Amino acid sequence: MMIKRFLLTTVIAILLTALHSTVSAQAVLETEELRLIVDTQGKVSNLFDRVHGVECVAGDQESSLLRVRSRGRFEIPSEMHWDGQQGTMHLVYSVVGVEALVKATVKPTHLVLELVSADPLDKVDAVQWGPLPTSITETVGEIVGVVRNEKYAIGLQGLNVKTLGGFFPNDEGLDTSRSQTTKAADWGSTLQAYSLDRSRPRKISVWNGSFPNMPVPPIEGETVLGSKIALFGCAATDALKRVGQIEVVEGLPHPEFDGVWAKESAEPGRSYLITAFSEKTVDEWLEYTKRANLACLYHSGPFESWGHYELSPRFFPNGIDGMKECVKKAEKLGIRIGVHTLTNFINTNDPYVTPVPDPRLAKTGTGRLVEDVDENADEIPVASPEYFNNTAANWLRTAMVGQELIRYGAVSGKEPWKLMDCQRGAFGTRSAPHKKGEEVAKLLDHPYKVFFPNYDMQHEIAIRLAELFNETGITHFDFDGHEGCWASGQGDFAVEMFAKVFYDHLERPVFNGSSNSKPYYWHINTAVNWGEPWGAGFREGMPDYRFNNQPLLERNYMPNMLGWFQMRPETTLADMEWMLARCAGYNAGFALATDMRAVRNNSQTGAILDAIRVWEEARDSGAFTDEQRERLRDPSREFHLEYDGEWRLYPFNLSEPLVYEEYVRQPGEPTAARWEYQHPDEKQPLQFYLEVIGEHGSFRNPTLEFDSFMRVAIQAEIAAGQRLVCDGTQTLRIYDGKGIQLKAISLPRPVPCISNGPHHLELSGEFVGDPAPKLILRIKTQGKPEMLAAAE
Repeated sequence: MMIKRFLLTTVIAILLTALHSTVSAQAVLETEELRLIVDTQGKVSNLFDRVHGVECVAGDQESSLLRVRSRGRFEIPSEMHWDGQQGTMHLVYSVVGVEALVKATVKPTHLVLELVSADPLDKVDAVQWGPLPTSITETVGEIVGVVRNEKYAIGLQGLNVKTLGGFFPNDEGLDTSRSQTTKAADWGSTLQAYSLDRSRPRKISVWNGSFPNMPVPPIEGETVLGSKIALFGCAATDALKRVGQIEVVEGLPHPEFDGVWAKESAEPGRSYLITAFSEKTVDEWLEYTKRANLACLYHSGPFESWGHYELSPRFFPNGIDGMKECVKKAEKLGIRIGVHTLTNFINTNDPYVTPVPDPRLAKTGTGRLVEDVDENADEIPVASPEYFNNTAANWLRTAMVGQELIRYGAVSGKEPWKLMDCQRGAFGTRSAPHKKGEEVAKLLDHPYKVFFPNYDMQHEIAIRLAELFNETGITHFDFDGHEGCWASGQGDFAVEMFAKVFYDHLERPVFNGSSNSKPYYWHINTAVNWGEPWGAGFREGMPDYRFNNQPLLERNYMPNMLGWFQMRPETTLADMEWMLARCAGYNAGFALATDMRAVRNNSQTGAILDAIRVWEEARDSGAFTDEQRERLRDPSREFHLEYDGEWRLYPFNLSEPLVYEEYVRQPGEPTAARWEYQHPDEKQPLQFYLEVIGEHGSFRNPTLEFDSFMRVAIQAEIAAGQRLVCDGTQTLRIYDGKGIQLKAISLPRPVPCISNGPHHLELSGEFVGDPAPKLILRIKTQGKPEMLAAAE
């Protein structure tokens, strides 16, 4: 009897243990390299590095696996029950009376966690995965969703568009940062993602508060259910490859070029040429592109209007067939053709606007007519001024009534509310009478004087773009103005979705960039080329912005790119090589924006194109050492590169600043500044920079004299804030503070050659102004060459 009782007790204990392990115990999920443990309160207690035997959870931080947002606040679970047989976590949120079920799947390379139910669903406005705290601090890839140190990496990937990387930012789901799938903290880093319920109509502030109380229509079925993430851990050196494996297994975008995954290909990081080519000029532009060994000829504005994207007859009189012919010519030379537009921006001359406006144009809100109006009325009576009197974000001042667009000058300051000074039948629409009670919609616009589609219509535009690419063979494109998708009221979800719809309808992968950076789009993106050249010279055009972007690109496994630079008729070889040295230093591509006037009128066009080819071939060959690349990154240094069967890198040296200030002298005493100057390099033509420093005044007719007989007299006046440059030729140039060339000066004879060794130097001229500015003179010399060789 005692033996039977003992056996019965043992069986019951085993059954209770099994029941506990499958229903109520903590969840233990393991790949070969990562162990995830979620405890009975739904907290992540372990993110264990199984490769090196190290715990990576920052244990003193809140670490709930999944939070739910209900009634305007997030709640953490009070209980978690694990069903090991079903692979599900039953999470209880007792404060708000919600229960959720998360399905966990273990795959060889990663773990998958998916929200499969939430009850009651109508109580859940959003869900937040994490933040999951880690002790890893060294490299935090906020876009790609990977944190890593020298040995180990942990990553979180959203596995569909509804699962947005980052913290829940607001009811719109719009994060203006570069992304926050991972985020650095003093104690380490976090990983996080979230999803919003978009299946209910909402009234929210849109586009970072620009359009308050905007009605946002629901997206049918777009709840938090199906929110889905992958978690992985692996050796740090394998992290990028692991993301690629997850893309393939989970059906995420995985573009390849010539059989190589875009993130492992060198092609996306290559430089390209931007200009407004035409069917007539394409051959000439392709010659320039080929000579410079650039990857793509990219049209700066080929469309008659944005929205329908019909090709402009100015450039393509034969329309689609003309563009196809350009693509064929480029392909024969190994060059791709690209086009530029602004994602979902819609011009006012586009068929979506005129002569009959599309009812799916994005609206900030609507009102009603309180009286009948005829087709000539210049005052439109409305029930409320709301939406129409948004003076902070109202650039086109356009209302839509039926099929008519009406522009108005102002809104009355008191009741009865009226739209005043109205222009009827705006943008080529037809003026018509309207009845009391008709809807008056305020169209959402932008400083670029454009309209936008609503969420449904933006899909149509994305498909229209993809079909154009499929038909013509265009293979390069930028989602410039990607943030325009915020006009739908769906925040970053709409930004991600536009890119996805475009990508899903392509017949071949397309090289693409964006003005934005979002985690799902990271899988589609090939390179992001931030930095604009307008209104500044090569050296002054957003240099800090361009350089500061490079670490961000590197920690997110994106090609280094330095942005757009503009070649003008006055651009010099020295300017171009300044930029090319930075590209070599960062191993970064760039875009060269120019036009026919610039290339035909620039006396150095041939030398500039050849220099681009030489520098880019050396960069692509890995010819620069780490030590050289470090020096090449320094924007204060200049270099020259030559190739005649082997590369020779010539560094330039700058003297210490030689300062010249006006001061009182005795009558008859010479006014020149005098220095003893040591020329450090071989004999060569004189090069120098002369800067005029100050708020006011100028310096007139500067004269440099070496050793009391070699003289350079310059008939010019350089104002405060300007710079005079001599590059060793007879042409001197004056630049403003933004690096824009203001004037070129031709000397009557060549500049003198300065030999190695000591020299007596004098600078004289006339100071103008009270107080007068001061001068800074720096002598520039070309050093001895450094030999380069392609990497093995």
